[in-house]
Amino acid sequence: MRVPILRLNASVLLVALGADITDESVMDFQSDLTERAAAMQARGVVIDVSALDLVDSFMARVLNDSARMLRLLGAEVVVCGIQPAVAMTLVEMGSRLVDVKTSFTLERALAQLDELMARAHAPQAAAPADGDDPPPHHA
Repeated sequence: MRVPILRLNASVLLVALGADITDESVMDFQSDLTERAAAMQARGVVIDVSALDLVDSFMARVLNDSARMLRLLGAEVVVCGIQPAVAMTLVEMGSRLVDVKTSFTLERALAQLDELMARAHAPQAAAPADGDDPPPHHA
């Protein structure tokens, strides 16, 4: 069973993991998602896990690794819909989603993703070049 990957607009993907996902299909999901994100140069990805009542250490690792891969490709990632039992299990296992933003709902996840993408692509203040003195600070 393939996990559907929906393109919301020119730069955002949405993936909803189903309760019946197997270890094999979760690996296909990871590969399909990273390939699709790279092909379209996605700026953001939302992974909805609200259908998952249980998450084992393998699934936790795949979610974490997928988010890290997407970040390396330049996409912001938000995971939404983590059920209370899943959150407790992840904490008890010592698993954590490293550098992954989370949200209660899909609506909040999309709003959070918009903010993350805006910050990531906002013009940065120019830093002094090596050997240059920083601009003077006036009180």
